[in-house]
Amino acid sequence: MIEVRGLTARTGTSDLLRGVDLDVRAGGVTALAGPSGSGKTTTALALLGESAPGVELGGAVHVDGVPVVSEHGVTREAAALRGGTIAYLPQHPGNALNPARRTGAVIKELAGLHGTVTVADAVRKAQLSPERSVLRRFPHQFSGGQRQRVALAQVLACGPKALILDEPSTGLDTVTRLGLIEELAALAEDGMALLLLTHDHDLVRALADHVVLLEDGRVTKQGAPLDVLPVPTEPASPSTLPHDEPARLAVQDLTAWLRPGGRGVVLHGISLSLPPGGCLAVAGPSGSGKTTLARCVAGLHERHRGKVLLDGNALPPLRRRDRAQKRRVQYVWQEVRGSFDERRPVLDQVSRTAVRLRGTPPDDAAAEAAALLTRLGVAADTARRRPAALSGGELQRAAFARAVLARPDVLICDEITTALDDTATGLVLAEVARLRADGTSILWIGHDLALIRRVADRIVVLDGGHAADQGELARVLDAPDSETTRLLIQAARPPRKKVGKS
Repeated sequence: MIEVRGLTARTGTSDLLRGVDLDVRAGGVTALAGPSGSGKTTTALALLGESAPGVELGGAVHVDGVPVVSEHGVTREAAALRGGTIAYLPQHPGNALNPARRTGAVIKELAGLHGTVTVADAVRKAQLSPERSVLRRFPHQFSGGQRQRVALAQVLACGPKALILDEPSTGLDTVTRLGLIEELAALAEDGMALLLLTHDHDLVRALADHVVLLEDGRVTKQGAPLDVLPVPTEPASPSTLPHDEPARLAVQDLTAWLRPGGRGVVLHGISLSLPPGGCLAVAGPSGSGKTTLARCVAGLHERHRGKVLLDGNALPPLRRRDRAQKRRVQYVWQEVRGSFDERRPVLDQVSRTAVRLRGTPPDDAAAEAAALLTRLGVAADTARRRPAALSGGELQRAAFARAVLARPDVLICDEITTALDDTATGLVLAEVARLRADGTSILWIGHDLALIRRVADRIVVLDGGHAADQGELARVLDAPDSETTRLLIQAARPPRKKVGKS
């Protein structure tokens, strides 16, 4: 279905791809793995006959027997294949959804345009609720994980023969991810060709029959997942901290809603506390209220009652916080690309935090930003580029660095490692450990329970806006009180795809 031979991508004097070869057969699942910035997204876009500005493609790409890329670049036939023959689900789908249109209307339009899939089928396969109230929502009214499913439903409504999924499990809780695996496996069974771009090795083991490892724009290894991927390891035991210190951050009886008049309640009487140097994880199904909780603490969501306290003092909404309060509470959110100005170098935007919130001279701030980014695995030369020239994983680390440069007392991390490989994740966790040693409190929002075991010492599990479980991490994960937590734990490591299945 997809055949790639000698694919190259160049921009100026830089080689982004260096002779990439790969195949995706009809009914097969191929995973393209590799570190952040290795060329995965550039490869995926080339299969559509697309590239970033200034990037020249070469080599040979055929999709369903039609040439998409030749030695002379993108072919004239490529545009006709997009959507109905080959479709692409981007890494951060929130940026691709039309904010001014209701979800159901877009899905219906796409299904009618291509005429091969019904709206009901697209919604069902994407695990999106078919209720009218859900389909009438705008993209901003969904959580990050729900937006992922909205984007998938729109892609499936086109009825493609081949589907490229860039980090499809981003923002999904473990139960929803398990359902996604089952639905993608069903698509492959029906003959669709699937190409996964992901750092989620459990997803690859459960779905893929072939893995291509990409490093620095080259294919370094390929074969069965068992032969290419590292052996999974059990997570390290979490560190524990005494909890008799006064709370640095306290949330008391917090109830939040989405619409005027207290309608659309998404949080119900949530209370939590976080000591200096502590790390509290917030987990739960997609749409359970995790990001709303983070936005309330950050001062971005004002439709709530209850108290948010910093060292015992009430925190006002962000628009009324003074510079010291803004510096002390920083928020790294899930979809970071939209938070960067595309016209300015990333390094300038990262260093600006130290200038604005700490009064650091610009040259000193730039040097501090470059040093921090280097520790996080983003070279200074890379950081001097504009955001469009950085991978999703590099931008995710830049957003983290931007918040850290404020030297906050409370750092809110909302799914900040979803675009990172294991090495880059380790660099971020090392920086988090350093921050905690210096007394910074971490509010860690995530779905990856293995990662939560490595970073947190306490956990709150939300379900439908209520606290389903809460307490010491080891106690909650080893002996959960709620069925919600038990299901999340059971689904955390999906079964591997059976060897020998064709």
